[in-house]
Amino acid sequence: MPQPPSAPALSRRHFAAAALASWPALVGSSAHSAELPTPFRQPFVHRFAIGSLEAFSISDCDLAFREGLDLMHPAAERAAMRAEMLRHGESLDTLPLYVNLLVVKLGQEIALFDAGFGRGTNPRMGWLQDGLAAVGIRPEQVTAGFLSHAHADHLNGFVNNGQPAFPNAAIHLLPEELAFWRQPQPDFSRSRRDPQGIPGMIKEVRGHFDTLSKVLQPTAAGTELFGGRLRVESAPGHTAGHACFRLRSDGQELLHLMDLAHHHLLMFAQPEWNIAFDHDPELSIRTRQRYWAEAAAQRTRCYGFHLPWPGLGHIVQQSPNRYGWWAERWQWQA
Repeated sequence: MPQPPSAPALSRRHFAAAALASWPALVGSSAHSAELPTPFRQPFVHRFAIGSLEAFSISDCDLAFREGLDLMHPAAERAAMRAEMLRHGESLDTLPLYVNLLVVKLGQEIALFDAGFGRGTNPRMGWLQDGLAAVGIRPEQVTAGFLSHAHADHLNGFVNNGQPAFPNAAIHLLPEELAFWRQPQPDFSRSRRDPQGIPGMIKEVRGHFDTLSKVLQPTAAGTELFGGRLRVESAPGHTAGHACFRLRSDGQELLHLMDLAHHHLLMFAQPEWNIAFDHDPELSIRTRQRYWAEAAAQRTRCYGFHLPWPGLGHIVQQSPNRYGWWAERWQWQA
């Protein structure tokens, strides 16, 4: 698996030795601090296959929500959420924010599914371009972008210095999503999002849509592209035009869940639990329940935008309307 440009090259043979050398730092010993290697970013690109398709999962950030369970609703259920977190040994201080970006090679096409935060001054976010470079993909080689919805961690990376970041890519999104942000007064009346941030968010989204106006391509739910290997699906609630994507190749399937789940435990154990960022919480719950039931029954391999990197796994049913996220075991690629 390629390392980012700034990382020292470590083969698999050397990896175990390097890990053992750094063990004193992990347990808090300072006896060998002078001998510790220079820190480097942990691996953040994972290569895998969907049938005959080559795919990559690229992490875009290392962040967390300081609000913790205060972001989760209904508020009356937070004691139960806390108990579930403690039962699984999860930290209560913050909620992790994973941002996993899917890149798929489809013959001569390279498709990118959402683009993360974009480059900025914070070194803990905006890693997409570094990840693409690590696997030998230049921005101009990306021929298709798919925008699940227009929140900053999905949209902003499609823009770079006031220009489309991927100049040869059409950006597909559901027409309902485009219409929502373009209407005179986008409706956030059902959302539990902090209202103080909404005007600035609307302005930012509209500005990016202006920048991307020549490449935005409204694409209806049910549309199949690349010879039927990709299907665009409507999954509303998180936003009015929130989309999921289903990839198929040689009898294998991958369902991209996008923002149907923001946590690997809470939104599976109780699909009725939801996050403050949902525009329509009740609709998002119904959509999540439908997708969870189908994916569990069909044993569909899934990919989660906000699930622990690299984001691959299965949804398993544990009791009626109760589920779990079973992360796929991953291994180093040759």
